[in-house]
Amino acid sequence: MRTTIILLLSFFFVFATHAQQSKINVVVIGAHPDDADVDVGGTAYQFAQMEHNVLFVSLTNGDAGHFNKGGGALAKIRINEAEEAGKRIGVSYKVLDNHDAELMPTLKLRHDIIRIIRNWNADVVITHRPYDYHPDHRNTANAVQDAAFLVTVPNVAPDVPALKMNPVFLYSHDNFQKPNPFQPDITVDISAVYDKKIYGMAAHESQFFEWLPWLNGILDDVPANEQDRLKWLGKMRLNAPSPAMRKSLEKWYDTETAEKATAVEAFEICEFGRHPSDEDIQILFPMLGK
Repeated sequence: MRTTIILLLSFFFVFATHAQQSKINVVVIGAHPDDADVDVGGTAYQFAQMEHNVLFVSLTNGDAGHFNKGGGALAKIRINEAEEAGKRIGVSYKVLDNHDAELMPTLKLRHDIIRIIRNWNADVVITHRPYDYHPDHRNTANAVQDAAFLVTVPNVAPDVPALKMNPVFLYSHDNFQKPNPFQPDITVDISAVYDKKIYGMAAHESQFFEWLPWLNGILDDVPANEQDRLKWLGKMRLNAPSPAMRKSLEKWYDTETAEKATAVEAFEICEFGRHPSDEDIQILFPMLGK
């Protein structure tokens, strides 16, 4: 009897260990609270529904992004909004205390990023491309790129153990063409969960219903009640997949999905991290169709 119990306990230990190891750990690093939601919200929701681990990181506290609020009061609002957004889609959210519109790719920031990636034991890291209108976005991209190899170097930020395997580093989609246009190496169909993404984004009320509408001169168009706001935001943020994205969808799903998809999130592989095979990508993105 005792032997049977020991064998059963051993089996469950091995099973639990295997299940833990099979979890995919994803870190999405944006410059501001809400950047990760915009770029990866739908994919992150699908990871979370599959019980994988996703961390959204904002390298600034967002304390400059408004027309009549600012400083510590705005930073507190944005941190609370980020926490609510994370709850809505099932991810963790971390906001660093760096000033909005003043971010620089310093050695300290690089080490902060290295520690975050290591502590999360990341398999996948997603960030901005270094070609962007906003200096915070560009400097975020550069800081993450600078950390990409060093997460595996034990003598860098030695207070946190180095990763034994370099994560796959990815860029999120943008429309900038120079010096290089975005290449959709991986495209995820989020059509079925687009409303979940929008619900998560809507937690950032100060951004999507105040600051950005004000910037675009449409503040008076923002609906008053929540349901109408969700519909309005969903319509404003929906962009049809490009021909290149549909071709990528066909590779990762099938022709029917490529033709019918109404909402997607696409990612470009950064050469500074691990170079994944197609088989690696299918493991790391289990929501893909093939």
